[in-house]
Amino acid sequence: MNSFDNLEDKSENSYNSAGESPMARAEKEGAKKRVVVVGGGVGGSVLAHSLQSVVDVVLIDQKEYYEIPWASLRSMVEPSFAERSVINHSDYLPSVQIITSAATNITDEEVITAGGNTVAYDYLVIATGHSEPLPRSREERLNEYRADFEKIKSANSVLIVGGGPTGVELAGEIAVDFPGKKVILVHRGTRLLEFIGPKASRRALDWLVAKKVEVILNQSVNLNFSSDGIFQTSAGETITADCHFVCTGKPVGSSWIKETILRDSLDIHERLMVDKHLRVRGRNNIFAIGDITDVKEIKQGYLVQSHAQVTAKNIKKLIMGASESKLAAYKTGSDMALVSLGRKQGVAQFPIMTISGCIPGLIKSGDLFVGKTRKQLGLKP
Repeated sequence: MNSFDNLEDKSENSYNSAGESPMARAEKEGAKKRVVVVGGGVGGSVLAHSLQSVVDVVLIDQKEYYEIPWASLRSMVEPSFAERSVINHSDYLPSVQIITSAATNITDEEVITAGGNTVAYDYLVIATGHSEPLPRSREERLNEYRADFEKIKSANSVLIVGGGPTGVELAGEIAVDFPGKKVILVHRGTRLLEFIGPKASRRALDWLVAKKVEVILNQSVNLNFSSDGIFQTSAGETITADCHFVCTGKPVGSSWIKETILRDSLDIHERLMVDKHLRVRGRNNIFAIGDITDVKEIKQGYLVQSHAQVTAKNIKKLIMGASESKLAAYKTGSDMALVSLGRKQGVAQFPIMTISGCIPGLIKSGDLFVGKTRKQLGLKP
């Protein structure tokens, strides 16, 4: 299917004097334009894939691969799972120029990288999400999962710090795959999964307790003063664990933007302020998508994919010469969330109800949408 099939301008139904169809004109114009995408996560990967057949796309990313993030915790207890969820950019972006480096500056016309590249752009998309130290190559990332698995396998007790979706899902994976291990989850908040409603939080807590996970709320762990597997909480409690994993929030990946032309486009939370078309406010040719934006919605992967789809549509429209009124507006997502609890169960918050058990598990927990995501990128499930 041609990447411009979804455009709806009525002007596209007419041929020009040279007999060129609207699609042919779009591809001709697209070939002259360059889109630079900074960040190869959920949003950047989908966007680059959707544009690669019609424009010159350059992807700038610090790593050589895209990782399906909602599969990462399963990979810690089943390293072979990462073979499908960690994907070299070159496998799904055959027509894209990939620069493995960090972006360090933006001018009105170019992106500069840490590796010394200066990349001109007609359209720029910032998709750097959250800052996280990850290895450069796919094989190094797979080795990290193998090491995590061995660490969990050899431990009798595991401490998890942080009770957001990452900490809860990791506790669930370990509790199901290693039921004989003692799992302790410490969270500084009053309830788990604070990004969604209290009913979902209670159901997740009840499930973890039923699996013999020890959950400690309203306390934090000072990791700077741990030694020989002994940790102390903010309330003075002592916890002994053979290994630990930190599952607290990561900073927004915007620190590098503070020295660029977009420094005044960051809000007080260091997120890029965007308009309804997902363009950085005041910029006609610079977009931002994903967790780095100030869009008022919960930060979920499927919503980031929607950001990418809207932005791809708008860039195509702009290349075609569409007016401002023809650009697609992003509609904020509902407060829907799915949290897996092991391999067969989960908790789901929908706009009208919250459910837990096998039904959410059937939706997400089995394959964790890995096959579906790979198909979206043109790969075998």
